[in-house]
Amino acid sequence: MFKKFLASSLALLAAASFAAVDINKATPADLDSIKGIGPSTSTKILDARKTSPFKDWADLIQRVPGIGDKRAAKLSSEGLTVNGDAFKPSDKPAAEKKASDKKPAAAK
Repeated sequence: MFKKFLASSLALLAAASFAAVDINKATPADLDSIKGIGPSTSTKILDARKTSPFKDWADLIQRVPGIGDKRAAKLSSEGLTVNGDAFKPSDKPAAEKKASDKKPAAAK
């Protein structure tokens, strides 16, 4: 009986350690628990979040200096989410989307 209890407890603990951390709800300690986020980055994230919650990964990349596509992908693989969503490489900052949506002017 004790072995089953111990095994169940360890399984629960292991599952909890791999739980996703949502950037809009995370405490500084939660953010620091993500491999690749240190005190400096967590401070930048929390400062940007004071303005408004992050809408998506593109919003995070646009508003937090030092986080680009590569780093976002790494942080996502470590368990960071934005509104429960993992990073998808097609997520681009809004400014890039707007620029890519414009059609080039025809040559005269």
